[in-house]
Amino acid sequence: MYEMILFDVDGVLLSEKRCFDTTCLSVWELLYSDQALGLAGGDFAPFPDEETIRGVRREVFAEENVLEWLKSHGVNSNWDMVALLFGFQLQELLKQLFEKQPQFVTRLLKEDLDRESLMRIGERFRGEGMEFRPHYGRVTECLKGMSADRGDLSGQINRLAQAWSGIQSSSFSHGGSLWRLGMEVYQEWYLGGELYEKQEKKAPVHPEKTGFLKQEIPIVEPSTIRNMLDQLKQSGLILGIGTGRPSLETQVPLDAMGWLPAFDPDRIVTASDVRRAEKSRSDLGPLGKPHPFTYLKAFGGRTTSDADILATRLPIIDGERVLIVGDSVADLLAARRMGCHFAATLTGPAGEKARSKFVELGADYILKDVTEVLPLIQRLRK
Repeated sequence: MYEMILFDVDGVLLSEKRCFDTTCLSVWELLYSDQALGLAGGDFAPFPDEETIRGVRREVFAEENVLEWLKSHGVNSNWDMVALLFGFQLQELLKQLFEKQPQFVTRLLKEDLDRESLMRIGERFRGEGMEFRPHYGRVTECLKGMSADRGDLSGQINRLAQAWSGIQSSSFSHGGSLWRLGMEVYQEWYLGGELYEKQEKKAPVHPEKTGFLKQEIPIVEPSTIRNMLDQLKQSGLILGIGTGRPSLETQVPLDAMGWLPAFDPDRIVTASDVRRAEKSRSDLGPLGKPHPFTYLKAFGGRTTSDADILATRLPIIDGERVLIVGDSVADLLAARRMGCHFAATLTGPAGEKARSKFVELGADYILKDVTEVLPLIQRLRK
């Protein structure tokens, strides 16, 4: 019988809508802001209305087809999504510019790409009188056969760039300057200019942004989830969190919904914990899901050193006593490597369409939504 349940947040407890909106807005900004590439035709503004947000999302996610591909290929982090989707478009643009200015592009591919680099690229591109039209759906064709569980998917953009340039570049790799820039742009959109400055201790590029943190949408009525969590905790289960959200974006909405007291504080693990571990062990590559680090840390406790967590032999002993509840393939892959049981919720972006994928991958349980966890546990205890 289970002794611990570890929950993902996005797509399980909270709707992923605003997170995915933020991902698309970040790609849009990096392409069209005059503080990035500054391409023509995007009509960038740091305070878009809902109609504009919906339009940007339709384009960047190609009517949700790109999002479904990302999730089905184990890409769980919104920061990684920004890096992958923008990085792909950037290398397509550089490929076009390479025909006119091969020496300039060659130098760029040998260095870290940051905001200043993007502005220089945009200036050269406009100076040549060139036009660029993003084909967002092409990323799924060019990276066909690749998935995040096989390593750094965004780093595969380096391979694409090498094919046409001959340069062995690391500019598009996870954790590099370009990846960090995408993360910062995402954080500024999600937190808003004022909170971003307080949290990140740096001035926002677009302080006008209002942020989405206080616009979170629960999967079901908050009181229903709170009642479920309370009953699970009272039954003696240890409850934890393993999420791709940073700490602030996890703590604030969980507290606002009244769910936070149900979780063991030592077992709430976020992207902030992952980033810290990655900095100390950069040789290991990305540690976000589908890597099991997030859930391993929640299982072992935040007070356990990252070194000890990373040294854990897999599958873990008594892994069948741990149930992981998530909405994505990345969650399932992490649970499988740990030797834990997995309950898939059909409240992610693909909804009911995700059922066949979870059946194919052998999820232990498939639930309509997170509220079905309680009757599941009650049924198993009879």
